[in-house]
Amino acid sequence: MTAPLDSVTPESIERLQAEAIAEIQAAGSPEVIERLRSRYLGRRGLLRQASSALGAVPAEKRPLVGRALNEARRAIEEALRQKSAVRPPAPQEPPFDFTMPGRPRPRGGRHPITATIEAIRDIFARLGFEVAFGPEAELDYYNFEALNIPPDHPARDAFDTFFLETGALLRSQTSTVQIRVMEKRTPPIRVIAPGKVYRPDTVDATHSFLFHQIEGLAVEEGITMADLKYVLHEFARGFFGKDVRMRFRPSFFPFTEPSVEVDITCFACNGSGCALCKRAGWIEILGAGMVDPNVFEVVGYDPERYTGFAFGMGVERIAMLRHRIDDMRLFLENDLRFLGQF
Repeated sequence: MTAPLDSVTPESIERLQAEAIAEIQAAGSPEVIERLRSRYLGRRGLLRQASSALGAVPAEKRPLVGRALNEARRAIEEALRQKSAVRPPAPQEPPFDFTMPGRPRPRGGRHPITATIEAIRDIFARLGFEVAFGPEAELDYYNFEALNIPPDHPARDAFDTFFLETGALLRSQTSTVQIRVMEKRTPPIRVIAPGKVYRPDTVDATHSFLFHQIEGLAVEEGITMADLKYVLHEFARGFFGKDVRMRFRPSFFPFTEPSVEVDITCFACNGSGCALCKRAGWIEILGAGMVDPNVFEVVGYDPERYTGFAFGMGVERIAMLRHRIDDMRLFLENDLRFLGQF
């Protein structure tokens, strides 16, 4: 390494400059470069020492020595700048091994509720039904009054729902879509109405404040209970299997008369009795009936000319039965361990 100058002359400064530049160019790390910067340009560096000794130089030689010192400083600073700008080569990465197996990327799938709705829709599409939609925030008229449920009717308790500050409410059944379709169209009509519905139920294994329904409607001249039975039997065979049997039980719904509950033979035990059907051999799947003449009068249809049937089912219940799921809360928890099975 360069030693301090014994005498300050243009020649000694040029030698100092040459040796400094050679050391800088040979430096192999940022730490070495900083040490050389301090050695030559620092407050106690060799160029500062030479400048301090300029007073001992004869007056006639001081300009030459001063210029040599300035040139040496500029040359050393430029060498340091260039060396600092050069980055050390990055460590070479090993070559990519194209024979290694790729990393699998997880793929999503349809939610079981969506898949169930699509399967039901496809069955009814083959029977001539089209899909209709309506708003989830509804008017009292469509959710109750047009469906033969006046304000003082006790059936409102079974279809109670959430009321909004605007005076509207969250629909408690997709029967509201049936009214809207009949207001705009004349028979023949065959529609199904899938969608979310809301009721203030306590959340447990079989209830929720939000669930999905599919309701169906057929209106035409001469439709009878036999047509309803045929359509529902074809649905049950298409969804649960060709060997399924079906039965009707009398029931009550405000917007149908007569009304029935529809059961199918338990597909797990073929009607012999098991835990799924609670040893009864039958499983309830939906409610149905012939459209009440009062509903036709509300939408302007002649009940003496037209008849029709309607039905409704809870999608979560149908999906639970098909996939042997014992808690409907699993549909809403977004647990990938559950959803990944479908």
